[in-house]
Amino acid sequence: MREETTTSAASTAVTGAAGRPDAGGAGTPGAAGQPGGAASAKPAERSEAQDKVTVRLPAEGAYLSVLRTATAGLAARLDFTLDEIEDLRIAVDEACAMLLSQAVPGANLECSFTLGPDVMTIAVSVPCLDPQQPASDTFSWTVLTALAGSVDAYVGPDDLLTFVLRKTREPSGSV
Repeated sequence: MREETTTSAASTAVTGAAGRPDAGGAGTPGAAGQPGGAASAKPAERSEAQDKVTVRLPAEGAYLSVLRTATAGLAARLDFTLDEIEDLRIAVDEACAMLLSQAVPGANLECSFTLGPDVMTIAVSVPCLDPQQPASDTFSWTVLTALAGSVDAYVGPDDLLTFVLRKTREPSGSV
């Protein structure tokens, strides 16, 4: 399902995948509960179930609160702890701040969330005039890695600078 909301200041596109009406709906049946088709003949494995959500918005600091909120909501859906959720919110904010300093004026920032059973992968991209990968020995990079778990950066086609953050949910200590 694709839903677009347009305002006079911004256009935000939200896309959900994995056979679900939206990535934020609670109680939606997963692939194992979907009837018919060759894909449902094989038992669904927990590691295969993934939702994908993409948010596109203007590459301006004023819109980062949208990504922080989306990050928190999606992490909560995966039962991340409150501390893990806050770490991810801060990590996405920090990664975006590093990207926005290089963004082409008027460009869009795209953030793709891939949700697995116990892991969230977040890829944030923005087109740049002269993209520079951040040095991995800086304080900012160290903090970003500590918050997100694993961080990578690369320059793709058309000078698209991308940061990929991957956070694995800590095992629960409760019984």
